[in-house]
Amino acid sequence: MNWAAIIVAAGKARRAGFDKLAASLGGVPVLCRSVRAFAEAGARSIILVCPAERWETLHPQEYAGGVSLIRVDGGEERQDSVRAGLAALPGSVEWVAVHDAARPLITPEGILKCLEAARRSGAASCAHPVVDTLKRADDEGRTLPEQVERAGLWGMETPQIFRTQLLREAYEEAKRRGVLLTDEVSAVQLLGVQVQLVQVGENMKITLPGDCEKAEIILRSRGGAA
Repeated sequence: MNWAAIIVAAGKARRAGFDKLAASLGGVPVLCRSVRAFAEAGARSIILVCPAERWETLHPQEYAGGVSLIRVDGGEERQDSVRAGLAALPGSVEWVAVHDAARPLITPEGILKCLEAARRSGAASCAHPVVDTLKRADDEGRTLPEQVERAGLWGMETPQIFRTQLLREAYEEAKRRGVLLTDEVSAVQLLGVQVQLVQVGENMKITLPGDCEKAEIILRSRGGAA
């Protein structure tokens, strides 16, 4: 398959209170683990949406394994950053995987599993079934009487993989409607497209400082400290 990746690393980590993408995970910066996974999975090229300072500090090109790695600036919102990544893709790329750099535990095997699901169905995303009991609350954090049924609910992850033209059309539709997006599945749903959800194992997002410790434990359990 002729495919490329867009890795979104333009955020400022406001909730984390530190640069989570520069945090060391098994001796490798979080951001660079994502770059390496897509390079090893066989991406033809990788578009890294990140500030120049982050690029110069973390040297992600050293983890690209010879795959073309191109840096572009991000935008104010996540969808602006993805649009910038789409604009930088080589014109011949048929499939595109969009990934949040803060999910460093994604493996090449997980990427390829999602890619194969996308090839079969036209669109796929890593995700996991919701197992927690869910409650809706008011602005003060007090529970509301509504019972939230968790059956059929999934937590979305990345990568999310689509035919490149489909994703471009979806983002044009979002722009036309003035919709604020939090992921690419939401974009293609505007076109009425169904997305195949795929479980690929532990694929947590680094959000808070303690998440790095959890990720280290998972990484060690895989035997992947290096």
